[in-house]
Amino acid sequence: MENKAIRCSVNQCANHCASGYCSLNTVSIGTHEKNPTQCQCVDCNSFSVK
Repeated sequence: MENKAIRCSVNQCANHCASGYCSLNTVSIGTHEKNPTQCQCVDCNSFSVK
């Protein structure tokens, strides 16, 4: 079921709903950078490959 509070555009994620939302109740957000300064530095740690 889609969670209208969490938008998602990653079609390759198992938690992605076709409507453009995530199916999870909560997500974990993290970074791969020591000092993130751009949006590209942020990751969805809840990602799971379909």
